[in-house]
Parts: sequence; C-alpha cells; structure tokens
Amino acid sequence: MNKLFILLSFLMGVIVLLSNYLVQFPIKYFNLQNILTYGAFSYPIAFLITDLANRSYGKLIARKIVYLGFFIGIIFTLVFSTNFVDLVSIRIAAGSGVAFIVAQLLDVQIFDELRNKKWYIAPLTSSLIGSAIDTFLFFSIAFYGTGIPWITLSIGDLMVKIFVALIMLIPFRLLLATMKPI
Repeated sequence: MNKLFILLSFLMGVIVLLSNYLVQFPIKYFNLQNILTYGAFSYPIAFLITDLANRSYGKLIARKIVYLGFFIGIIFTLVFSTNFVDLVSIRIAAGSGVAFIVAQLLDVQIFDELRNKKWYIAPLTSSLIGSAIDTFLFFSIAFYGTGIPWITLSIGDLMVKIFVALIMLIPFRLLLATMKPI
C-alpha cells in the first residue's frame, strides 16, 4: 500500500506540473487558440487517480493522496514552471493550487457519497462536477483581467474535460480490477 500511495501521489504531482505547463500554450490548429490549451488534455487524469484511490482505499486515503499530490504539484510547479517575474505565471501557480485542492477534495466527497451506485456513476459525476469547479476557479484566478480570453478558454477546457472524463471511465474500469483494496 505504501508504494502505491507514493506512486499515486507522485503521479498526481506530475499531472499538476504538466497541466500547469501546458495551459500556457493555446492550440493553434483549426483556429482554436482562443478556445483551448493543451493543459485541458492532461489534467483530467488527476480525477482518475483520485477516483481509483477512493474506490480502492476509501475517502481518507484518497484525501491523503490529494494533499500529498497537491504539495508535490505545487513544489514541482514553483521549481519547474513558474517564472517569478511574470505575473501570469505566478497567477497560474496560485490558480492551479486553489482550483486543484478545492476540486479534488470535492471529487473525493462526491465520489464517496455515490460509491454504492453503479460503478460508473461515482467517477463520472464526481469528475464532471470537480472539473467544472476546477475550470472556473483556475481560469478566473489565473487569467481574469489579463487580456487573455479566459472565458472562452475555460469553456473549451471544460468541454475537453467532459470528453476526457467519459473516456477515463475505460481505464478506471480496467485499472480498478488490478487495484486490490486493503
């Protein structure tokens, strides 16, 4: 359990770092630069990690993974991705931290309350609600008042997160069979 706990926490931190880095780059293909960034594709994996931990080990362990993943992600972001002379970069780090901790803890709570429903109800519902909260908090903190089209970016980001949440049901179901509850 300790190795898996550390692995899931580390992966959570890496996903946060990767997403914080990738959100700085709009997708310039098909005229999507005002609608979508690359970060939208990596961040939903954090919900997969949280939901797997919650289903296999329970709410308390899932919360601990969120807290440790948060700490690792913030440290990684500050060291590898934050330009301290660029206000937007600092706001991305702050927005990421606030959005991550609120959305992930909400995901844990919602998942736990729905855990006895059909296998897909808890991960899908908690991920969708968590993604909506995360998206609004992150984009408003990171980009409000900067001239960056944060509303359209947040809508595009949320649409991708919804799509990825649906796709993440496949690895959730497959990986769930490999994770044994303690």
